[in-house]
Amino acid sequence: MNADNTQLDSLSEKVLGAVFEVSNTLGAGFLEKVYQRALLRELGFRGMRATAEASFAVIYKGHSVGEYFADLLVEDALVVEWKCAERLANHHIAQCLNYLRASGRTVCLLVNFQKPKVEWQRIVRGFAEAPHVPPGTQDRPNRLNPVSG
Repeated sequence: MNADNTQLDSLSEKVLGAVFEVSNTLGAGFLEKVYQRALLRELGFRGMRATAEASFAVIYKGHSVGEYFADLLVEDALVVEWKCAERLANHHIAQCLNYLRASGRTVCLLVNFQKPKVEWQRIVRGFAEAPHVPPGTQDRPNRLNPVSG
């Protein structure tokens, strides 16, 4: 799928709907593999094509020098990476940016299932948006968890 911005926006919204359904149904605390399987099922129920552990070759001067495995590739256009971590961190964003560079894709959804309300961030190659942190769940300000004021 050679998706333009409008298609990627729409696909992101649909995938986030599936993410919220999985989060609301399972809650927090499971291993990443459980969320992977549930999200694959939910995307299938919604008619979306998804590949688990999508492989992206890292090419250096025409030679493969490594391989990255993203948690999910939806409709061959949207990379999805999930975590079960206390909070999203800079190295999670860097990991997503590496997936985008290696794959040639432009958008990645970074999802954290650790908290009762799912935390997510939409990362666009060349631009990373602030994470969506549910109201009342912010502990202290930092680059990924800003406090507006």
